[in-house]
Amino acid sequence: MVAVIEFAGVTVRRGQSLLLDDVSWEVEEDERWVVLGPNGAGKTTLLQVAAAQLHPTSGVAGILDEVLGTTDVFDLRPRIGLTSAALADRIPRSEHVLDVVVSASYGVVGRWREDYADLDHDRARELLGEMGASHLADRTFGTLSEGERKRVQIARALMTDPELLLLDEPAAGLDLGGREDLVATLSELALDPDSPATVLVSHHVEEIPPGFTHALLLRDGRVVDSGPVEDVVTAETLSETFGMPLLLSRADDRFAARRRPAHRPSST
Repeated sequence: MVAVIEFAGVTVRRGQSLLLDDVSWEVEEDERWVVLGPNGAGKTTLLQVAAAQLHPTSGVAGILDEVLGTTDVFDLRPRIGLTSAALADRIPRSEHVLDVVVSASYGVVGRWREDYADLDHDRARELLGEMGASHLADRTFGTLSEGERKRVQIARALMTDPELLLLDEPAAGLDLGGREDLVATLSELALDPDSPATVLVSHHVEEIPPGFTHALLLRDGRVVDSGPVEDVVTAETLSETFGMPLLLSRADDRFAARRRPAHRPSST
């Protein structure tokens, strides 16, 4: 298989802060990865480097057979589908949903004077249908619920038929029903052999969709563990990653974690 991400000793510093510390990581084209860790672990920074939005301070970041610092990122970025809160904040609330999706063809946010073919509109509608959001096409982005916005953003990220799909906390802000609907959608996407290599960032093991094959655990910018989900997502590694004793359960290919109760000596 071909590697779509190859990081070797990637380090990112901002002033005195060390955001990523000597991260080595490889993602192949048929893999679906979840990146887990607490706030401040470096997850979003990792995804920014993978999206060619941020260059490492040191180390080598290879993305889709290109190396950051030696390639034109403006040619590379259209090959990568990205969803993030920062990108969502740039979408005009008055923009119609179909235009939110189709404008990804030009890599712009907010439709202006671009000219789109019927095939572009047909593909945008098809992707909205795959995300269960075809009924939203004529709505404006500002009128959507948080869950509906997440689906539209994923459709937009897929518009250019990317070779790599990066999802930065797509379930953030969703209620239980919205989260479960999104996890089901992402599971369908992960299980589709024609889908691109995918990296999902999350704080919660409950948000790992069935079909995701690998996990990377981060704490303080460093890799705690990485590899197949069944080997990496364990009570021991999660306890180390989140800095507290955790219990982990798994049923129907879904995980759940909670803090291990403190031992109380029995009274006599």
